Amino acid sequence: MALVLDVECYVDYFLICFLDRTTGKVASFDMWPGKNLNVARVAHYMNTETTISFNGNSYDLPMIAAALDNRDCAALKHLSDEIIMSKMPSWKVCKENGVNIPQKWDHVDIIEVAPGQASLKVYAGRMGYPKLQDLPIQPSANIDTEQRDLLRLYCANDLRVTDALYSKIEKQIALRVEMGAEYGVDLRSKSDAQIAETVLKSEIEKTSGKTLRTPKIADNARFKYLDPKIVSFKDAYLNEILARILDHKFELSGNGSVAMPDWLKDAKMKIGNGEYQMGIGGLHSTEKCQSVYAGETHMLADFDVASYYPSIILQQDIAPDNMGEDFTAVYKSIVERRIAAKRAGNKVMADTLKIVVNGSFGKLGSKYSTLYAPNLLIQTTITGQLALLMLIERVEATGAKVVSANTDGIVIFAPKSLEDKLADVAFGWELDTSYELERSDYRSLHSRDVNNYFAVKNDGSVKRKGAFSQAGLMKNPQFEIVSDAVADHLAGKADYRDVIRSCREINKFVMLRKVTGGAIWRGEQLGKAVRFYYSSAVGPDETIDYAKNSNKVPQSDGGKPCLDLPEQFPSDVDFERYVGMAQMIFKQIGVNHA
Repeated sequence: MALVLDVECYVDYFLICFLDRTTGKVASFDMWPGKNLNVARVAHYMNTETTISFNGNSYDLPMIAAALDNRDCAALKHLSDEIIMSKMPSWKVCKENGVNIPQKWDHVDIIEVAPGQASLKVYAGRMGYPKLQDLPIQPSANIDTEQRDLLRLYCANDLRVTDALYSKIEKQIALRVEMGAEYGVDLRSKSDAQIAETVLKSEIEKTSGKTLRTPKIADNARFKYLDPKIVSFKDAYLNEILARILDHKFELSGNGSVAMPDWLKDAKMKIGNGEYQMGIGGLHSTEKCQSVYAGETHMLADFDVASYYPSIILQQDIAPDNMGEDFTAVYKSIVERRIAAKRAGNKVMADTLKIVVNGSFGKLGSKYSTLYAPNLLIQTTITGQLALLMLIERVEATGAKVVSANTDGIVIFAPKSLEDKLADVAFGWELDTSYELERSDYRSLHSRDVNNYFAVKNDGSVKRKGAFSQAGLMKNPQFEIVSDAVADHLAGKADYRDVIRSCREINKFVMLRKVTGGAIWRGEQLGKAVRFYYSSAVGPDETIDYAKNSNKVPQSDGGKPCLDLPEQFPSDVDFERYVGMAQMIFKQIGVNHA
């Protein structure tokens, strides 16, 4: 069986709880002065069962190992504080305190696997979990009998949230099990980027016989971007930008990542009616408040570059200095295996190798990774941006318009009479660069800006980005009913007012906010993750405030907290406020909603 575990620690109280994922039952083991921990039973669970946690590798496992070493509450509290507040890696704290975590413990820590890098409370809100509960007793407090019961209930709720989160990412865990079996490494607790590093390191060491270590690159290192040999422009200003990039010596910022020079960040590249800016994260256009419709005579199409960064890494044939040609050979074999698996319909293998291919890029800018290669990072991102600018220039030369561009793709608006010319441009660009374009057609595109938009596809479905995207593990709910209503209205499915007024899912009406230091409303402490909806029973000037300084929590005017979701849809939901918010979005994207 699999058990979810969690630990709570105070100077005079220590608690370990296990949730049986099959039965839903919770077993609690605690101790306080005068009562010993059931060491034998806890050790049995740890030694014989698969356990699951959120941040267990860094906190819960060291605490349990120390407790099984017969340390008392005060000693455990000292260890807990050092892990949390010292800012040292927990393994180092363990080493200094003589804590040894048994290697045989079969444990899965999901904090790195879950996307979005959030606290457990925020994940609970993102999942629409019924109860958001912050730690009910200050960490420095002494615990009495009644408070022990309160902490057991709190811990049980955290266990159920962790279990719910695990259920959401079980496919990702299953992929990690598949990969672990293939590569002989336990990958269940690793992020995509960590998996990529682990797998590539393992494969390169097998191939080369080398032992790879994290490269040491001086903080003041400078290096030049290499001519990619695939980029050329007709426009004089673009050629000037290219020449200046090739001449520039790039520097590292304090965290080891590449610093984009101000002159390049501030450069405005005008092509046709569009204006573009470069950055470390990628190219982006600068449109605001824009709506574009295809209609009968025009096409509106999104051209994305397939696997853009992996394709650039292979095409540029460069590698981290500590790996050299071994990196290129291994990386290429993984890319080719993924393509073959995808064509053969082997989804598990294709998805598995996709993690390695895409996840590796994130480690190029990490000074703590064996894949650290800032020169390769800048070679990849700048080549991608220059190649897109080259495509944009060629598209605009046909008489078509590029109405949006971002990182790995562009959106083209053009008369249908230009279809053949645009196909020739796309094919020529693919030949010159070796990259592959993938096309999606839209009925319309509605942008607040390049990162926040609705795109209505030909089948009536709606692609939503940024603030308008649907809530999930990567994104806090932000009054989702409003974007739902706008999307349905744009797609011609329903009037936005009807969508809002007829909805009876309270999770669609809530905002989730992380509040550092906790929040307060009408004198009530709310905790560090606050969920609220707009209520007609709350005054428009009433706000939820930061407990530490009484500043307003953003967008909380007229908000009513609902940390515990009501069983029945509330009668005081202020529908007209949400209607007004939808009307504001229409204004932001340049749409007449009447």
